[in-house]
Order: sequence, then structure tokens, then C-alpha cells
Amino acid sequence: MTAACASLTADCINPFVTSTVTVFRTMAGCELRCGKPYLVGETKGAHEISGVIGLSGKALGTVVLSLGGPVALRVTEAMLHELPAKIDSDVVDAVGELTNMIAGSAKAQLEHLQMSLSLPNVIVGHDHQIAFPGDVTPIGVPFDCSWGPVCVQFGLSEKGN
Repeated sequence: MTAACASLTADCINPFVTSTVTVFRTMAGCELRCGKPYLVGETKGAHEISGVIGLSGKALGTVVLSLGGPVALRVTEAMLHELPAKIDSDVVDAVGELTNMIAGSAKAQLEHLQMSLSLPNVIVGHDHQIAFPGDVTPIGVPFDCSWGPVCVQFGLSEKGN
């Protein structure tokens, strides 16, 4: 991993932690409790449904918001004021939008990297694979809330000058 996020430093982690906590509080009225950041060994989605968004600019990277199924349903209910019976297109759209908001807020806090966001993709299913740039060891930050588990994984690689 290169200088953009070379280690588990506050400068690297805080934009993603604060963005995730703020977006969940604002959009879903949900308070998250942050766990201990870790280096991601496997590139599998941490939970059943994951929003994935790419970053490009002075750094390249990927941000993943991974939610347990019950959390995804409850977040969608908070956003749309109706509880979906199952993971459907409304849930996929809600997870994609949350991923976009989290990545966008973190990007703004890392403005020195002048990054742009791709469109979010959402993957549903257990043990789905997530691809990060080849030279990146992603960082994962687990969260918990009254609805269940949430995890944000991200990896950035600064481009050579």
C-alpha cells in the first residue's frame, strides 16, 4: 500500500468512520458503534449486501459498505418509510445511495487527493467477492447498531507523480 493510506492512521481512517456515522445518523436515524479497524485479509463482502464504489484521481481505490440483511431492510425503511419484506430493488437502491453518500463525504475530507467517484454497484449474496486495486491491502472498520452489523472497507493507492 502506498502513501495515500499506507497504514492504520487516523488521517486515513477518520474520513470513512465519520462519514459512515454521520450518514447513518442523518439518513436513517441510526447510531453506529465503531469497532477496531483491521487489515482485510480476504476480499469478500463482510455481510450479505454490499455497495461498492470506485475512486479515481491522485489516488485510486474502492469503498465498500457491507450490511447484514436486517440492517439493509431497516435502513431502507428509515429512508422510504416502508419496511420491505425482503431485499428487493428498493433495498439495492438505498444501499447504493448510502454508499455514494459515505464515499462522497470521505472524498471531500480527502480533498488533497482530488478524487472522483464512479457510480455505485450493489452486490447481494453471501461470500461475494470484492476487487480492490492490486497494490492495496484494504482496511475494514466494523460497526454495530441495534439493527445488526455494518462494515466499511476501503483501499486507496496514491498514483505516482
